[in-house]
Amino acid sequence: MMSKSYTNLLDLASGNFPIMGRERRRLPRVMTVAGVISELDDDQANSVSSDVPSSIMQDRIIIVANQLPVKAKRRPDNKGWSFSWDEDSLLLQLKDGLPEEMEVLYVGSLNVEVDSNEQDDVSQLLLDRFKCVPAFLPHDILSKFYHGFCKQHLWPLFHYMLPFSANHGGRFDRSLWEAYVAANKIFSQRVIEVINPEDDYVWIHDYHLMVLPTFLRRRFNRLRMGFFLHSPFPSSEIYRTLPVREEILKALLNSDLIGFHTFDYARHFLSCCSRMLGLEYQSKRGYIGLDYFGRTVGIKIMPVGIHMGQIESVLRLADKEWRVEELKQQFEGKTVLLGVDDMDIFKGVNLKLLAMEQMLKQHPKWQGRAVLIQIANPARGRGRDLEETQAEIQTSIKRINEKFGEPGYEPIVFIDRPVSLSERVAYYTIAECVVVTAVRDGMNLIPYEYIVCRQGNSVSDSNSEFSGPKKSMLIVSEFIGCSPSLSGAIRVNPWNIESTAEAMNEAISMVEPEKQLRHEKHYRYVSTHDVAYWSRSVFQDMERTCKDHFRRRCWGIGLGFGFRVIALDPNFRKLSIDAIQSAYLRSKRRAILLDYDGTVMPQTSINKSPSQEVISLINTLCGDVKNTVFVVSGRGRVSLSKWFSPCKKLGIAAEHGYFVRWSADKDWEICGQSNDCGWIQIAEPVMKLYTEATDGSSIETKESALVWHHRDADPGFGSSQAKELLDHLESVLANEPVAAKSGQYIVEVKPQGVSKGVVAEKIFTSMHETGKQADFVLCVGDDRSDEDMFEIIGNATTNGVLSSNTCVFACTVGQKPSKAKYYLDDPSDVITMLDALAEASDSPPSSDGEPASP
Repeated sequence: MMSKSYTNLLDLASGNFPIMGRERRRLPRVMTVAGVISELDDDQANSVSSDVPSSIMQDRIIIVANQLPVKAKRRPDNKGWSFSWDEDSLLLQLKDGLPEEMEVLYVGSLNVEVDSNEQDDVSQLLLDRFKCVPAFLPHDILSKFYHGFCKQHLWPLFHYMLPFSANHGGRFDRSLWEAYVAANKIFSQRVIEVINPEDDYVWIHDYHLMVLPTFLRRRFNRLRMGFFLHSPFPSSEIYRTLPVREEILKALLNSDLIGFHTFDYARHFLSCCSRMLGLEYQSKRGYIGLDYFGRTVGIKIMPVGIHMGQIESVLRLADKEWRVEELKQQFEGKTVLLGVDDMDIFKGVNLKLLAMEQMLKQHPKWQGRAVLIQIANPARGRGRDLEETQAEIQTSIKRINEKFGEPGYEPIVFIDRPVSLSERVAYYTIAECVVVTAVRDGMNLIPYEYIVCRQGNSVSDSNSEFSGPKKSMLIVSEFIGCSPSLSGAIRVNPWNIESTAEAMNEAISMVEPEKQLRHEKHYRYVSTHDVAYWSRSVFQDMERTCKDHFRRRCWGIGLGFGFRVIALDPNFRKLSIDAIQSAYLRSKRRAILLDYDGTVMPQTSINKSPSQEVISLINTLCGDVKNTVFVVSGRGRVSLSKWFSPCKKLGIAAEHGYFVRWSADKDWEICGQSNDCGWIQIAEPVMKLYTEATDGSSIETKESALVWHHRDADPGFGSSQAKELLDHLESVLANEPVAAKSGQYIVEVKPQGVSKGVVAEKIFTSMHETGKQADFVLCVGDDRSDEDMFEIIGNATTNGVLSSNTCVFACTVGQKPSKAKYYLDDPSDVITMLDALAEASDSPPSSDGEPASP
């Protein structure tokens, strides 16, 4: 029985994912990692990664989907089950594109209900004979998971249908979300039972299992894992209405590769990541990637294809399995248009019927001659919307046939039953045109099947139907995934009945040579971009994305669906206070460089002036004659000198080092290559122009720089405007001694040769020239501008400004990719570390009595 405590969603928020469903015997674990089964107990959330190499030399892939690629039937004697491969399953067909020597294991559910006392035997049989691992979902979870959350929430939303009322789509039901999470948890348990985390790839399929990556990543930080979505991904304006939007996005980002059929779907996903999580993507050498806590999550765009071998084998058997001649005789003298659709509310079947009706009205010549055969596959979902759609279709068919029908002729032939591939081939053979008017569809491979069938094969070429030039015509909705790939098709907006009707007339009236040219173009594409091509391409990208997995250090942090893995360079580690304090005490000349915002002052703090504790610590450090202490900040010199006025011996580098002052009794130095600010008269009007055009943007005027901020603007528009502004500024300031750069929500114009790296080099050089070369360097910062300092420190040891024996502690704030070798978690850690150094300085001053600064 399902745990009653699970109805409290607080379990999810705290990261406590309970075990759902009945306890039962595990499968024998297909795994060679040294260890015991208890390592993978469900209540543990620790990463499992063996240090012992696996004895398996070849890679293996575990394909996880809602349903296994097998058919199950009760035996006639009702004792046990018989199983066979489902040859139509994409999961089975994709094996053709994987490496020949790669072992494939499947994890998924069966489309039948198996009694609990039979489940262990069925599991063992499927594993032994089919390399399939079934996930048995308790009935209450299955109903809420599949017919509930998947079909009532995700499926409509991903097809752009919002639940505007309780009777239209249904309101969000949190108990259905809990069942969805519970089902994904059960799938994860089945994967964990058979996985070898160091050798296996995991490839998850479709919207039923979108939170599964989090469950698996929590257990195996370095697992090589991909996800492919076979449905549309909606625009951010639609997706953001989902109450669990961030949980699903973060779960998907625990994959290494996320695949989509079209660029539109990928673009919508990236837009959601940008608007809801603040993540921006980068495109490098043709590959799109999202940087997510040091991991690069690859984005793959590749439409799936059909299985050419299966279609061609059916073509050879078509005449035997279905009497094509009967269809030819039945529709002799008629021009046949064909529709093949699943019966659901998004396939636009009634729109197609209305377009056919309109064509017969507008072009009476087709009355008595044109026939639309509509094949309706059984519905997978259920509900009032589907019933209304079915009733509407029947009403339209009756009206059209009564209006335009005559003895021996019906303009609409409706086939409302399952139709096998071999039977579809017979209909493709006689159809002059295939019409797809879905209002939204992830891919839709019917046009591909039609094209290959119209091409025929070497065996059937001797038949009269396939002899001579090959031809086909397609009318496809612009809202389906295959539309971008079929450039020779007539694309239509299915909502526009008149234009679809005209497209039908154009398609069946087109001259033969034009039909042949369009067919040849389509066949070249479809025959080369088959399902094997698709799976091979996706798997190769998964390999490429995961190639550095075992080189990087990984930490899993966060609770519930906030869990993520941080991947860092092996040499990157947390700064040990004992180690730095020990080096501090041994040293004789020290350089301490501190950023301000985000380093000693939290970014979230409203009051940006330093606390009394910070002032006291810095004064103590400055009081040690061995120390040269600097605050290096992007802030202006007025505010910094005011805030740190009690620190008389503190050096300040303001505006990223444009202004430098060694101590309170010294004058400010200008470190830029030029102090000519005439460029401001050129740059400021340009920035004002973009500020007026971009709501939420503003200009910050510094003494040495101008900064355009767009943090509060619309993310997409602000980013686009920032790129345009940068190009504009680079153009008008080409002959000025300034540099225009973009940063995190900013575009900045500042004098050339000004950076925190330059000021750090100046400090080290000045100490070296006065005979006080630093043998201890501490440099702490938190953002991109501080990376310049970290880089300079590495170069300073090679050019002699720093000794090779210098103890260098370049430290970034926060666990993130950096040129620094150390990190501290947050500003409070920085204060703790400075406190330890100040405590070490609270001793009698050095006997040399020399001042700290040059």
